[in-house]
Amino acid sequence: MALTGARASARAGAVAGHAPPAAPKVPAPAYGLGLAAGGVAIAWGVHWLVPAVPMLTAAVVLGIAAAHLPGVRGSVRGGCRAGLTLAGKRLMRLGIVLLGLKLSVDDVLGLGWATVAMVVCVVAATFGGTWWLGRRMGLRGDQPLLIATGYAICGASAIGAVSEVSDSEERDVATSVALVTLCGTLAIAVLPLLHHPLGLSDAQFGRWAGASVHDVGQVVATAQTAGPAALGEAVLVKLMRVALLAPLVAALAVSARARAGAKARAGAKARAGARGRGREGKRPPLVPLFIAGFLAMVALRSTGMLPIAALDAAGTAQELLLAAALFGLGSAVHLPSLARTGPRVAALGLCAWGVIAGVSYAGVLLTS
Repeated sequence: MALTGARASARAGAVAGHAPPAAPKVPAPAYGLGLAAGGVAIAWGVHWLVPAVPMLTAAVVLGIAAAHLPGVRGSVRGGCRAGLTLAGKRLMRLGIVLLGLKLSVDDVLGLGWATVAMVVCVVAATFGGTWWLGRRMGLRGDQPLLIATGYAICGASAIGAVSEVSDSEERDVATSVALVTLCGTLAIAVLPLLHHPLGLSDAQFGRWAGASVHDVGQVVATAQTAGPAALGEAVLVKLMRVALLAPLVAALAVSARARAGAKARAGAKARAGARGRGREGKRPPLVPLFIAGFLAMVALRSTGMLPIAALDAAGTAQELLLAAALFGLGSAVHLPSLARTGPRVAALGLCAWGVIAGVSYAGVLLTS
Protein backbone atom coordinates (compact mmCIF):
# COMPACT_ATOMS: atom_id res chain seq x y z
CA MET A 1 0.00 0.00 0.00
CA ALA A 2 2.80 2.42 0.87
CA LEU A 3 4.47 1.67 -2.46
CA THR A 4 1.20 2.24 -4.29
CA GLY A 5 0.72 5.54 -2.49
CA ALA A 6 4.24 6.64 -3.40
CA ARG A 7 3.61 5.86 -7.06
CA ALA A 8 0.31 7.75 -6.96
CA SER A 9 2.02 10.74 -5.37
CA ALA A 10 4.73 10.67 -8.02
CA ARG A 11 2.11 10.62 -10.78
CA ALA A 12 0.21 13.44 -9.12
CA GLY A 13 3.38 15.48 -8.84
CA ALA A 14 4.15 14.86 -12.50
CA VAL A 15 0.63 16.01 -13.47
CA ALA A 16 1.02 19.15 -11.35
CA GLY A 17 4.31 19.91 -13.14
CA HIS A 18 6.46 19.13 -10.11
CA ALA A 19 8.04 15.85 -11.25
CA PRO A 20 11.41 15.17 -9.56
CA PRO A 21 14.39 15.98 -11.82
CA ALA A 22 15.76 12.98 -13.66
CA ALA A 23 19.23 11.84 -12.62
CA PRO A 24 21.84 12.75 -15.22
CA LYS A 25 22.66 9.81 -17.45
CA VAL A 26 26.19 8.93 -18.49
CA PRO A 27 26.28 7.92 -22.16
CA ALA A 28 26.45 4.13 -22.40
CA PRO A 29 29.79 3.99 -24.29
CA ALA A 30 31.46 6.11 -21.59
CA TYR A 31 31.48 3.21 -19.12
CA GLY A 32 33.32 0.89 -21.49
CA LEU A 33 35.70 3.60 -22.68
CA GLY A 34 36.53 4.40 -19.06
CA LEU A 35 37.24 0.73 -18.38
CA ALA A 36 39.45 0.59 -21.49
CA ALA A 37 41.34 3.68 -20.31
CA GLY A 38 41.95 2.01 -16.96
CA GLY A 39 43.21 -1.10 -18.74
CA VAL A 40 45.60 1.00 -20.83
CA ALA A 41 46.95 2.67 -17.69
CA ILE A 42 47.64 -0.72 -16.10
CA ALA A 43 49.20 -2.01 -19.34
CA TRP A 44 51.49 1.03 -19.43
CA GLY A 45 52.49 0.31 -15.84
CA VAL A 46 53.28 -3.31 -16.69
CA HIS A 47 55.44 -2.21 -19.62
CA TRP A 48 57.20 0.36 -17.45
CA LEU A 49 58.00 -2.24 -14.81
CA VAL A 50 58.89 -4.98 -17.33
CA PRO A 51 60.08 -3.30 -20.56
CA ALA A 52 60.33 -6.68 -22.32
CA VAL A 53 56.52 -6.91 -22.25
CA PRO A 54 55.06 -4.63 -24.99
CA MET A 55 52.18 -2.43 -23.84
CA LEU A 56 49.90 -3.74 -26.59
CA THR A 57 50.48 -7.32 -25.52
CA ALA A 58 49.72 -6.42 -21.92
CA ALA A 59 46.53 -4.64 -23.03
CA VAL A 60 45.19 -7.74 -24.80
CA VAL A 61 45.96 -9.97 -21.81
CA LEU A 62 44.31 -7.52 -19.41
CA GLY A 63 41.23 -7.36 -21.62
CA ILE A 64 40.93 -11.15 -21.59
CA ALA A 65 41.42 -11.17 -17.81
CA ALA A 66 38.75 -8.49 -17.32
CA ALA A 67 36.25 -10.60 -19.23
CA HIS A 68 36.70 -13.47 -16.77
CA LEU A 69 37.27 -11.82 -13.36
CA PRO A 70 34.21 -12.38 -11.14
CA GLY A 71 33.99 -8.74 -10.08
CA VAL A 72 34.40 -7.29 -13.57
CA ARG A 73 33.01 -9.70 -16.14
CA GLY A 74 29.40 -8.67 -15.50
CA SER A 75 30.21 -5.10 -16.49
CA VAL A 76 32.30 -6.24 -19.47
CA ARG A 77 29.39 -8.23 -20.87
CA GLY A 78 26.73 -5.73 -19.84
CA GLY A 79 26.86 -1.98 -19.42
CA CYS A 80 30.46 -1.63 -20.59
CA ARG A 81 30.07 -3.70 -23.77
CA ALA A 82 29.04 -0.79 -26.00
CA GLY A 83 32.07 1.29 -25.07
CA LEU A 84 34.47 -1.64 -25.36
CA THR A 85 33.13 -2.46 -28.81
CA LEU A 86 33.51 1.19 -29.76
CA ALA A 87 37.13 1.09 -28.59
CA GLY A 88 37.81 -2.08 -30.55
CA LYS A 89 36.51 -0.53 -33.78
CA ARG A 90 36.77 3.27 -33.84
CA LEU A 91 39.93 3.67 -31.79
CA MET A 92 41.53 0.87 -33.79
CA ARG A 93 40.91 2.86 -36.98
CA LEU A 94 42.47 6.01 -35.53
CA GLY A 95 45.48 4.04 -34.34
CA ILE A 96 45.99 2.54 -37.79
CA VAL A 97 45.84 6.00 -39.37
CA LEU A 98 48.58 7.26 -37.03
CA LEU A 99 50.59 4.11 -37.70
CA GLY A 100 51.28 5.57 -41.14
CA LEU A 101 53.49 8.23 -39.57
CA LYS A 102 56.02 5.53 -38.71
CA LEU A 103 56.74 4.89 -42.38
CA SER A 104 58.14 6.99 -45.21
CA VAL A 105 58.82 6.27 -48.86
CA ASP A 106 62.54 6.78 -48.25
CA ASP A 107 62.48 4.00 -45.64
CA VAL A 108 61.07 1.56 -48.18
CA LEU A 109 63.49 2.58 -50.94
CA GLY A 110 66.40 2.36 -48.50
CA LEU A 111 65.79 -1.36 -48.01
CA GLY A 112 66.69 -2.16 -51.60
CA TRP A 113 64.59 -3.99 -54.14
CA ALA A 114 65.86 -7.42 -53.13
CA THR A 115 64.67 -6.95 -49.54
CA VAL A 116 61.36 -5.47 -50.69
CA ALA A 117 60.80 -8.50 -52.93
CA MET A 118 61.68 -10.80 -50.03
CA VAL A 119 59.15 -9.12 -47.74
CA VAL A 120 56.43 -9.29 -50.38
CA CYS A 121 57.09 -13.01 -50.90
CA VAL A 122 57.04 -13.69 -47.15
CA VAL A 123 53.74 -11.85 -46.73
CA ALA A 124 52.15 -13.56 -49.75
CA ALA A 125 53.29 -17.05 -48.73
CA THR A 126 52.20 -16.59 -45.11
CA PHE A 127 48.85 -15.04 -45.96
CA GLY A 128 47.93 -17.51 -48.70
CA GLY A 129 49.19 -20.59 -46.88
CA THR A 130 47.55 -19.73 -43.54
CA TRP A 131 44.21 -18.81 -45.11
CA TRP A 132 44.13 -22.02 -47.18
CA LEU A 133 45.12 -24.22 -44.24
CA GLY A 134 42.59 -22.58 -41.91
CA ARG A 135 39.76 -23.26 -44.36
CA ARG A 136 40.88 -26.86 -44.80
CA MET A 137 40.89 -27.28 -41.01
CA GLY A 138 37.29 -26.07 -40.84
CA LEU A 139 37.76 -23.01 -38.62
CA ARG A 140 34.58 -21.01 -38.18
CA GLY A 141 33.64 -17.72 -39.81
CA ASP A 142 36.41 -15.33 -40.79
CA GLN A 143 39.01 -16.84 -38.46
CA PRO A 144 41.21 -18.20 -41.30
CA LEU A 145 41.25 -14.79 -43.02
CA LEU A 146 41.91 -12.82 -39.83
CA ILE A 147 44.63 -15.14 -38.52
CA ALA A 148 46.33 -15.13 -41.92
CA THR A 149 46.29 -11.33 -41.96
CA GLY A 150 47.64 -11.04 -38.42
CA TYR A 151 50.55 -13.36 -39.09
CA ALA A 152 51.41 -11.93 -42.50
CA ILE A 153 51.21 -8.18 -41.83
CA CYS A 154 51.29 -6.65 -38.36
CA GLY A 155 49.40 -8.67 -35.79
CA ALA A 156 46.33 -7.31 -34.07
CA SER A 157 46.37 -3.99 -35.95
CA ALA A 158 46.03 -5.78 -39.29
CA ILE A 159 43.29 -8.01 -37.91
CA GLY A 160 41.35 -4.95 -36.82
CA ALA A 161 41.76 -3.32 -40.24
CA VAL A 162 40.63 -6.38 -42.20
CA SER A 163 37.71 -7.06 -39.86
CA GLU A 164 36.32 -3.62 -40.73
CA VAL A 165 36.23 -4.55 -44.42
CA SER A 166 35.03 -8.13 -43.99
CA ASP A 167 32.43 -7.17 -41.35
CA SER A 168 33.66 -10.04 -39.16
CA GLU A 169 31.95 -11.11 -35.96
CA GLU A 170 33.50 -9.75 -32.78
CA ARG A 171 34.23 -13.17 -31.34
CA ASP A 172 36.14 -14.21 -34.48
CA VAL A 173 38.19 -11.02 -34.23
CA ALA A 174 38.84 -11.55 -30.52
CA THR A 175 39.93 -15.17 -30.99
CA SER A 176 42.30 -14.24 -33.82
CA VAL A 177 43.82 -11.38 -31.82
CA ALA A 178 44.36 -13.67 -28.81
CA LEU A 179 46.13 -16.30 -30.92
CA VAL A 180 48.37 -13.89 -32.83
CA THR A 181 49.28 -12.01 -29.66
CA LEU A 182 50.16 -15.24 -27.86
CA CYS A 183 52.43 -16.45 -30.67
CA GLY A 184 54.06 -13.04 -31.03
CA THR A 185 54.77 -12.98 -27.31
CA LEU A 186 56.32 -16.44 -27.47
CA ALA A 187 58.56 -15.21 -30.30
CA ILE A 188 60.14 -12.68 -27.93
CA ALA A 189 61.48 -15.58 -25.88
CA VAL A 190 62.10 -18.18 -28.61
CA LEU A 191 63.76 -16.29 -31.50
CA PRO A 192 66.75 -14.91 -29.53
CA LEU A 193 67.62 -18.48 -28.54
CA LEU A 194 67.95 -19.34 -32.26
CA HIS A 195 70.13 -16.34 -33.14
CA HIS A 196 73.52 -18.04 -33.01
CA PRO A 197 72.48 -21.69 -33.62
CA LEU A 198 71.08 -20.60 -37.00
CA GLY A 199 74.33 -18.83 -37.86
CA LEU A 200 72.81 -15.37 -38.27
CA SER A 201 74.74 -12.14 -37.89
CA ASP A 202 73.19 -9.38 -35.79
CA ALA A 203 71.87 -7.58 -38.89
CA GLN A 204 70.50 -10.82 -40.34
CA PHE A 205 68.79 -11.66 -37.06
CA GLY A 206 67.17 -8.22 -37.06
CA ARG A 207 65.83 -8.74 -40.56
CA TRP A 208 64.53 -12.18 -39.61
CA ALA A 209 62.74 -10.77 -36.57
CA GLY A 210 61.26 -7.94 -38.63
CA ALA A 211 60.03 -10.35 -41.29
CA SER A 212 58.59 -13.01 -38.98
CA VAL A 213 57.33 -11.44 -35.73
CA HIS A 214 53.82 -10.01 -35.83
CA ASP A 215 53.35 -6.81 -33.82
CA VAL A 216 55.71 -3.82 -34.04
CA GLY A 217 56.27 -3.78 -30.29
CA GLN A 218 57.04 -7.49 -30.28
CA VAL A 219 59.56 -6.99 -33.09
CA VAL A 220 61.35 -4.32 -31.06
CA ALA A 221 61.39 -6.50 -27.95
CA THR A 222 62.81 -9.44 -29.94
CA ALA A 223 65.41 -7.60 -32.01
CA GLN A 224 66.86 -5.45 -29.25
CA THR A 225 68.39 -8.55 -27.68
CA ALA A 226 70.95 -8.54 -30.53
CA GLY A 227 71.90 -4.87 -30.27
CA PRO A 228 71.20 -1.60 -32.12
CA ALA A 229 72.21 -2.90 -35.56
CA ALA A 230 69.67 -5.70 -35.36
CA LEU A 231 67.01 -3.35 -34.02
CA GLY A 232 67.42 -0.89 -36.90
CA GLU A 233 67.15 -3.61 -39.54
CA ALA A 234 64.17 -5.20 -37.78
CA VAL A 235 62.16 -1.98 -37.63
CA LEU A 236 62.75 -1.16 -41.31
CA VAL A 237 61.72 -4.63 -42.49
CA LYS A 238 58.72 -4.64 -40.18
CA LEU A 239 57.54 -1.25 -41.45
CA MET A 240 57.74 -2.61 -44.99
CA ARG A 241 55.28 -5.32 -43.93
CA VAL A 242 53.07 -2.63 -42.40
CA ALA A 243 53.10 -0.78 -45.75
CA LEU A 244 51.51 -3.83 -47.37
CA LEU A 245 48.46 -3.44 -45.12
CA ALA A 246 46.94 -0.82 -47.44
CA PRO A 247 47.00 -2.87 -50.69
CA LEU A 248 45.81 -5.98 -48.85
CA VAL A 249 42.81 -4.20 -47.31
CA ALA A 250 42.03 -2.52 -50.63
CA ALA A 251 42.07 -5.90 -52.40
CA LEU A 252 39.77 -7.41 -49.79
CA ALA A 253 37.47 -4.39 -50.08
CA VAL A 254 37.22 -4.91 -53.84
CA SER A 255 36.41 -8.59 -53.24
CA ALA A 256 33.78 -7.73 -50.63
CA ARG A 257 32.29 -5.10 -52.95
CA ALA A 258 32.01 -7.65 -55.77
CA ARG A 259 30.35 -10.20 -53.48
CA ALA A 260 27.90 -7.59 -52.20
CA GLY A 261 27.05 -6.58 -55.76
CA ALA A 262 26.44 -10.19 -56.80
CA LYS A 263 24.27 -10.72 -53.74
CA ALA A 264 22.30 -7.57 -54.51
CA ARG A 265 21.67 -8.68 -58.09
CA ALA A 266 20.56 -12.12 -56.94
CA GLY A 267 18.27 -10.56 -54.37
CA ALA A 268 16.80 -8.19 -56.95
CA LYS A 269 15.93 -11.08 -59.24
CA ALA A 270 14.36 -13.03 -56.37
CA ARG A 271 12.23 -10.08 -55.31
CA ALA A 272 11.09 -9.55 -58.93
CA GLY A 273 9.78 -6.04 -58.83
CA ALA A 274 10.09 -5.20 -55.15
CA ARG A 275 11.00 -1.59 -54.53
CA GLY A 276 14.12 -0.30 -52.80
CA ARG A 277 17.41 -1.91 -52.04
CA GLY A 278 17.99 -3.80 -48.84
CA ARG A 279 21.08 -4.07 -46.73
CA GLU A 280 22.54 -6.55 -49.18
CA GLY A 281 22.81 -3.76 -51.75
CA LYS A 282 25.26 -1.77 -49.67
CA ARG A 283 28.79 -2.21 -50.86
CA PRO A 284 31.95 -1.22 -48.99
CA PRO A 285 34.15 1.52 -50.48
CA LEU A 286 37.05 0.48 -52.67
CA VAL A 287 39.49 2.07 -50.23
CA PRO A 288 38.21 2.39 -46.62
CA LEU A 289 38.56 5.86 -45.15
CA PHE A 290 41.00 4.81 -42.44
CA ILE A 291 43.29 3.17 -45.02
CA ALA A 292 43.20 6.39 -47.06
CA GLY A 293 44.19 8.17 -43.84
CA PHE A 294 47.03 5.70 -43.31
CA LEU A 295 48.38 6.43 -46.80
CA ALA A 296 47.98 10.17 -46.24
CA MET A 297 50.08 9.90 -43.07
CA VAL A 298 52.77 7.98 -44.97
CA ALA A 299 52.84 10.75 -47.57
CA LEU A 300 53.00 13.40 -44.84
CA ARG A 301 55.89 11.63 -43.12
CA SER A 302 57.69 11.33 -46.46
CA THR A 303 57.75 15.12 -46.86
CA GLY A 304 60.11 15.44 -43.90
CA MET A 305 58.19 18.50 -42.69
CA LEU A 306 57.07 17.06 -39.37
CA PRO A 307 59.33 17.80 -36.39
CA ILE A 308 60.59 14.99 -34.20
CA ALA A 309 58.44 16.19 -31.29
CA ALA A 310 55.28 15.87 -33.39
CA LEU A 311 56.24 12.37 -34.54
CA ASP A 312 56.95 11.31 -30.95
CA ALA A 313 53.59 12.67 -29.78
CA ALA A 314 51.79 10.92 -32.64
CA GLY A 315 53.62 7.69 -31.82
CA THR A 316 52.51 7.87 -28.21
CA ALA A 317 48.91 8.61 -29.22
CA GLN A 318 48.96 5.74 -31.70
CA GLU A 319 50.16 3.27 -29.09
CA LEU A 320 47.57 4.42 -26.55
CA LEU A 321 44.75 4.18 -29.10
CA LEU A 322 45.79 0.70 -30.20
CA ALA A 323 46.18 -0.40 -26.58
CA ALA A 324 42.62 0.73 -25.79
CA ALA A 325 41.35 -1.01 -28.92
CA LEU A 326 43.16 -4.25 -28.08
CA PHE A 327 41.83 -4.14 -24.52
CA GLY A 328 38.34 -3.89 -26.00
CA LEU A 329 38.99 -6.79 -28.37
CA GLY A 330 40.54 -8.88 -25.60
CA SER A 331 37.47 -8.36 -23.44
CA ALA A 332 35.39 -10.12 -26.11
CA VAL A 333 37.39 -13.35 -25.77
CA HIS A 334 35.35 -16.10 -24.14
CA LEU A 335 37.76 -18.79 -22.99
CA PRO A 336 35.19 -21.64 -22.77
CA SER A 337 34.21 -20.98 -26.41
CA LEU A 338 37.86 -20.67 -27.38
CA ALA A 339 38.63 -23.97 -25.68
CA ARG A 340 36.11 -25.77 -27.91
CA THR A 341 38.03 -24.77 -31.03
CA GLY A 342 41.36 -24.44 -29.25
CA PRO A 343 43.19 -27.45 -30.72
CA ARG A 344 42.44 -26.46 -34.31
CA VAL A 345 43.19 -22.78 -33.73
CA ALA A 346 46.42 -23.64 -31.92
CA ALA A 347 47.45 -26.05 -34.69
CA LEU A 348 46.85 -23.36 -37.31
CA GLY A 349 48.86 -20.87 -35.25
CA LEU A 350 51.83 -23.21 -34.95
CA CYS A 351 51.75 -24.08 -38.65
CA ALA A 352 51.55 -20.40 -39.64
CA TRP A 353 54.38 -19.59 -37.28
CA GLY A 354 56.51 -22.29 -38.90
CA VAL A 355 55.69 -21.00 -42.38
CA ILE A 356 56.56 -17.37 -41.74
CA ALA A 357 59.69 -18.23 -39.72
CA GLY A 358 60.96 -20.65 -42.38
CA VAL A 359 60.18 -18.52 -45.43
CA SER A 360 61.60 -15.36 -43.86
CA TYR A 361 64.76 -17.18 -42.73
CA ALA A 362 65.35 -18.40 -46.27
CA GLY A 363 64.64 -14.93 -47.63
CA VAL A 364 67.13 -13.30 -45.26
CA LEU A 365 69.87 -15.74 -46.28
CA LEU A 366 69.18 -15.13 -49.98
CA THR A 367 69.19 -11.34 -49.73
CA SER A 368 72.09 -10.81 -47.30
